[in-house]
This record gives sequence, C-alpha cells and structure tokens, in this order.
Amino acid sequence: QVQLVESGGGLVQAGGSLRLSCAASGRTLRVYSMAWFRQAPGKEREFVAFMRRNDGKPGVADSVKGRFTISRDNTKDTLNTLYLHMDSLKPEDTAVYYCAATTGDRLYSESRYDYWGQGTQVTVSS
Repeated sequence: QVQLVESGGGLVQAGGSLRLSCAASGRTLRVYSMAWFRQAPGKEREFVAFMRRNDGKPGVADSVKGRFTISRDNTKDTLNTLYLHMDSLKPEDTAVYYCAATTGDRLYSESRYDYWGQGTQVTVSS
C-alpha cells in the first residue's frame, strides 16, 4: 500500500513558477515509478511527467518540455518525495495536479497507475 499526498499548489501569474511536492509513504517504495498527471476543468486527465523506478529516467510531456522538471528524493525506502518544478507557467497549465505511483510500465498511461493522491490545484492567471 502506498499513500500519496500532494502540496504546493496555488495561484500564480503567467510566467511565474511553482514547485509541487508529493509525499509518498509505504513499504519498499523503490519498486514504484512515480508520475504527475493533471486535469483541467472539462478535460480528461493527462500525463505531465514521470520518473522511472529502476534508473530514475524522467519522461516529460511535450506540452511542458523545457518548462517543467521532475525530480525525486528517495533516500529513505519508506518515505519518498516527488517534485514537479514548474517554470514559465501559462494559463493553460491551470489544472488539478495529481501524483501517482505504479509498479508497471507504459508510464505515460494513466490506466497503469495503482495509487493516486487527492490532487492539488494550480491556477495561472493571465
């Protein structure tokens, strides 16, 4: 079992920055790849970024490439923190951002994730 709790969302002006955090707790977290997804009002949830479990390789959606960076602090096996550093924010980045974890593959796919946080709201004003 894995528990995920996001924080760090808020209201920011276009061009600004935010850092989201996801505190992950549970057993043997090193077996989990972790990711960020987001859901804007009236839209489906979409992939933002992942960090692969074995080698820490990141993957980032084209829509945020060059602006968002994912990182992970996994120095403790039962308590990890996943970060999403967001720069040059745009109004279209407004969404609820979710943290997720999986032992599977195809990390771009929402359906592959077993555990989800409750989400944190990010609002970017123009």
